[in-house]
Amino acid sequence: MTVRTLLKMGDPRLLRVAQPVPSLSADFLPQLLQDLLDTMVAAHGAGLAAPQIGEDWQVVIFGSGQPNPRYPDAPVVPYTVLINPVIEPLGDAMEDGWEGCLSVPGLRGLVPRYRRIRYTGWGAHGEHIEREVEGFHARVVQHECDHLLGRLYPTRMTDLTRLGYTDVLFPGLDAGEDD
Repeated sequence: MTVRTLLKMGDPRLLRVAQPVPSLSADFLPQLLQDLLDTMVAAHGAGLAAPQIGEDWQVVIFGSGQPNPRYPDAPVVPYTVLINPVIEPLGDAMEDGWEGCLSVPGLRGLVPRYRRIRYTGWGAHGEHIEREVEGFHARVVQHECDHLLGRLYPTRMTDLTRLGYTDVLFPGLDAGEDD
């Protein structure tokens, strides 16, 4: 088990654009996927992108097999590895939702995201993945894929008065690291 150090907002490495994984059989990929999983689970994250642990590859993982203590009302999202993801909005409908981030610990912000998306990419075993999702699932995928573009959720916010500390905004919620 390897839990990696999470980069935090202000680290210039979080602003870089990640590179496509050149091959699904790349030697580094199995260890990177294990490190991402170990780190996400240890931090109770809903997702994690490779740039958050200092790796400039287009790889994200997300999901939970049970409700996340930091998102108790959110539906379960299937655990997914997504390599070289592509997101396509399905319509123009947007919705605001509260987001946190392991790279922006202790804060939450109200972020507009597409309500419905289609995402495609490759799984951990080279399988092609294509899904149409909405709501929290769509939000998590968009959030994680933003990391591949060098974006953190505060840059998506339209009203910074809706950015605050988790323990102030949501008293009683497990205010551990966010994502």
